[in-house]
Amino acid sequence: MKKLLIISGLVTVLVSCTSLDSSPGSVLSAVQGAEKVTVTGYAVIALQPSEDPAQRRLLAIRASKLDAYRALAEHVYGQLVDSQTTIGDLVIGNDFLSSKVQGVIYGAQLERIDPLANDTYAVTLSLDKSVIRDLRILYMRYVSQNL
Repeated sequence: MKKLLIISGLVTVLVSCTSLDSSPGSVLSAVQGAEKVTVTGYAVIALQPSEDPAQRRLLAIRASKLDAYRALAEHVYGQLVDSQTTIGDLVIGNDFLSSKVQGVIYGAQLERIDPLANDTYAVTLSLDKSVIRDLRILYMRYVSQNL
């Protein structure tokens, strides 16, 4: 598992120019040709655990901000994907897939907090590409010291 994480980190550094979905409504979009990456996180107000409507709105803003940070971490560090499939008699018996992202994000700028319709908030964050480069360098140093 540790070797897979190290390989994932190396691939992330080597493939620093990833193609991102920039279609309208995508969770992760990049400003093409800019010196920063911009992502948007979403959260539904009604799903927040509170009886008070104002508290649910605040929780949705917080959740959408965390979703945006997760999207930034995916861009900077990539995702660790684990998959297992069991096949017997040419029939899938068990199919397991999980993904994980972990990392440190600093220097993100809050661009916008937008209510969408009456039930969703969207938070948009941006991160300078120079900070992304620094985060990747720090990550590779950490990985190389902890082998």
